[in-house]
Amino acid sequence: MASTVKIFSLSTCSHCKATKKFLNDCNVTFDATDVDLLKGDEKQLVINEVIKYNPNRSFPTIIIGDKVIVGFNEKAIREALGIE
Repeated sequence: MASTVKIFSLSTCSHCKATKKFLNDCNVTFDATDVDLLKGDEKQLVINEVIKYNPNRSFPTIIIGDKVIVGFNEKAIREALGIE
């Protein structure tokens, strides 16, 4: 389970919070960015990065290794991480 896990989220999104809680409960280390808390150029740069993975710009957008999962999909996250 050596995949890098990155989450683009919104601080107010219940699905984003559920995703982070699930990963924490599974002891998965991840890098989370709350896009709505960023400002100016930094925010635009991160939104541009989100669009590369998820043109619809919906949240959470989760990148696990080379897999992109949009939304809180526990089954897909488990599969991407290789956990039961």
